[in-house]
Amino acid sequence: MGYEAFYTSLGLQPAVIHELMDRLLANKRAYWEKVLGEVGDLLDVVQEGDDLGTQTSLLISPAMYRTFIKPREKELFAFIRRRTDAKLFFHSCGAIHPLIPDLIEVGVGILNPVQFTASGMDARRLKREFGRDLVFWGGGIDTQHMLPYGSPQQIREAVRRQKETLSPGGGFVLAAVHNIQADVPPENLMAFMDEAPGL
Repeated sequence: MGYEAFYTSLGLQPAVIHELMDRLLANKRAYWEKVLGEVGDLLDVVQEGDDLGTQTSLLISPAMYRTFIKPREKELFAFIRRRTDAKLFFHSCGAIHPLIPDLIEVGVGILNPVQFTASGMDARRLKREFGRDLVFWGGGIDTQHMLPYGSPQQIREAVRRQKETLSPGGGFVLAAVHNIQADVPPENLMAFMDEAPGL
């Protein structure tokens, strides 16, 4: 549909979006049925994702998410959980704090990438509010500003702060917030890896 047609249709043609989402759900179910039928007993983690946020806000209102997306996520995630004991890893960039309780409700156990620089996504707040229910996979270093433009010492200090914030009590897989881009100086990458044992 393209972004513009999709977003306007949420408000103007909801029946079209319901039909589209049902078809996407059917495709996802067929995919996971095949994959999990082959290797479901061998997996530790199953990944699904759908970017729900921008740097400053959600892409759609919570009401629209709960009308169009959440019921399908609930059905798909239950379908997956019936076929594997793997933990459900969900990827969404952006400012998604208002939807995190919904994600937990539909069965998400691991949140990625933990974009703690987006609005409302302060790492301390996330750990305090959701640390008992979620594993935070990511959030180790900001990849937009700090990793490419900080000094090696600033990067080491930033990673230490994130470990101190997200590690207590477990539930933290230290990884960069997102893919490491080509503009990251090698010395900055090494500084990050020095503070992230096991990478």
